Amino acid sequence: MPIEILFKNEHCEWIDVESPTKEDLTFLHERYDINSLLLEDTIDANHLPKFEQDGNVNFFLMRENTQLERSNLNTISDISTKLGIFLFDHVIITIHRLKNRSVYELKKEIVLPQNEHIARDEIALNLALKVMKSYDDESTNLLEIMDQIESEVFLKTTNQSNHIRRLYRLKRKSGLNTRILNISTVWVEKFKVLQLDDTVVTDLKDKHKDVIADFEHLNAQVTSLISMFLAMSDQKANQVMKVLAIYSMYFFPITFIAGIYGMNFVFMPELNVKYGYYFTLGLMGIISLITFVYVRKKGW
Repeated sequence: MPIEILFKNEHCEWIDVESPTKEDLTFLHERYDINSLLLEDTIDANHLPKFEQDGNVNFFLMRENTQLERSNLNTISDISTKLGIFLFDHVIITIHRLKNRSVYELKKEIVLPQNEHIARDEIALNLALKVMKSYDDESTNLLEIMDQIESEVFLKTTNQSNHIRRLYRLKRKSGLNTRILNISTVWVEKFKVLQLDDTVVTDLKDKHKDVIADFEHLNAQVTSLISMFLAMSDQKANQVMKVLAIYSMYFFPITFIAGIYGMNFVFMPELNVKYGYYFTLGLMGIISLITFVYVRKKGW
């Protein structure tokens, strides 16, 4: 996509670059004297959030949460996409590899009359707030999924065979989001160097802390739910083993008696007893009854 001027007034100029090529980065380096290494950071898929100053250029590298459901959840790029923001003089340049929701939303809002005199740093602040909102929306979404799984686990409304897999994916997503947000503290704190009111910078910091708290709560809840699910699975297995053990108690003495009288010795004391067969069956029945009374008394 070509370099595009999204907004311009007497205070600032907002330039946006989506999916930049090497030629685009070279042009930005030559036209605006931006460090090439900083520009290359914007196209590194797994680069961590950061803040850097190079001369009069303030560089914010943010990561926005994405709704893409990828099969692998191994790196931060599986749940987020980068947004690079360069601030210098009266110019703000945003660079991103993929379509960015924060840029897209602010692009529509900035043409409204109330934003006619918006300044460079205010645009950057609005983008940062929208980045935080993307994580806020994700935490709400993940909490709803967790509540749904929790209901299914305890109310047994669905087959539980894939619950542990869903919980694991939930834990992975929550952990990756928490990692990104913790690292993002670096650039959130640096908004104090811009020409902004302390109140709005504090609002951004508070929003950042709230989102971190939401994901930490989600991490704890998912970990607890996984432990409870495994405990319930163990309990179910123990119940099965308990039933099998009780049946073994009934049949072990009976099998023992049957094994004794099934031996093929010629001379056996009870071999010629007239009612030996019925006596043996009666003995087996009495043993089964005694076992039943014992098990019932013990509450097994």
